[in-house]
Amino acid sequence: MTMEFTDRLTRVEPSATLAISALATELENDGADVVDLSVGEPDFPTPENVVEAGKDAMDAGHTGYTTSAGIIELREAIAEKLAEDGLEHGPDEIIVTPGAKQALYEIVQALVQDGDEVVLLDPAWVSYEAMVKMAGGSLSRVDLSETDFQLEPALEDLEAAVSDDTELLIVNSPSNPTGAVYSDEALEGVRDLAVEHDITVISDEIYKEITYGVEPTSLGTLEGMADRTVTVNGFSKAYSMTGWRLGYFAGPEELIDQAGKLHSHSVSSAVNFVQHAGVEALENTDEAVDEMVAAFAERRDLVVDLLEGHGVDVAVPDGAFYMMLPVSEDDQEWCEGALEDAHVATVPGSAFGTPGYARISYAASEERLQEGIERLADEGYL
Repeated sequence: MTMEFTDRLTRVEPSATLAISALATELENDGADVVDLSVGEPDFPTPENVVEAGKDAMDAGHTGYTTSAGIIELREAIAEKLAEDGLEHGPDEIIVTPGAKQALYEIVQALVQDGDEVVLLDPAWVSYEAMVKMAGGSLSRVDLSETDFQLEPALEDLEAAVSDDTELLIVNSPSNPTGAVYSDEALEGVRDLAVEHDITVISDEIYKEITYGVEPTSLGTLEGMADRTVTVNGFSKAYSMTGWRLGYFAGPEELIDQAGKLHSHSVSSAVNFVQHAGVEALENTDEAVDEMVAAFAERRDLVVDLLEGHGVDVAVPDGAFYMMLPVSEDDQEWCEGALEDAHVATVPGSAFGTPGYARISYAASEERLQEGIERLADEGYL
């Protein structure tokens, strides 16, 4: 029997970050010591109080279905956090999802249909493109590599990319893969264009709690953006809860109603006891988050200094735990070679729409980061 698969899937490539990780795992299974700088996963354990909250929730019998949008205690806690950021959303304007990736998928499916134009800021997280393609949308891209990955100097390019035909713009600040945090002036430029062309904007703020000396602004707080911004966040990065799969999005009630249909007919709800752990994460882990962010800042500075010592300059990130390393024009070949020869896993920039770079994740110990940079230098990759 020959199966025929849908166009919406055959036009999408697998996640490049997970593909590189799979290759690294193969090498490790063969006995190689691989320094994996490819996957965006904190190397810290989930805070113990969050783990205990999850266990307590299971012991209390919170193992069945919840309301599709999420337990009210978590949505109220999320609403309170958003209010602290200047965003006014009640619990009825929030959907809790099994991971922020699911939140993004549901929003794109709710807003984008065949032929709709979606604008991305490159380098852009790999799954944005796939999600838009699966929804039948078309992509218009703005290259930020010439402006040290900052948006403000590229606002004219963004203005040229959007039009009245643009349905959706996706903004990710702090950014994966660059770590860039966009200035208020940049976000105000986004606001002006969104209002002028009546564009809905996704503000992906999954790394908002991980910044170094800057305070990121939530796009939805700007005048004129409350009713056209969908804010996405989650628990994977700031709270080191990647495997718990917990995220959320907040937006206008009419979007919540429509996206809620997809949510209820696909995942039903996020896991019950995980949601209770999420309440604990939001309410009682500020100190643990601060400790993790301080460690990331030290690691960032270490990697920047190590690269500088080898004559490599990089755009220093203000958030997240990534940086873009300039490499050869064929970044795919460079990354494959670095993995095979130096046993260091990175992700090609072309996966993010920006060839000529490799993404390094510094969510690893200082010892492993030093080892990785030294290996790359010894094998001639720096």
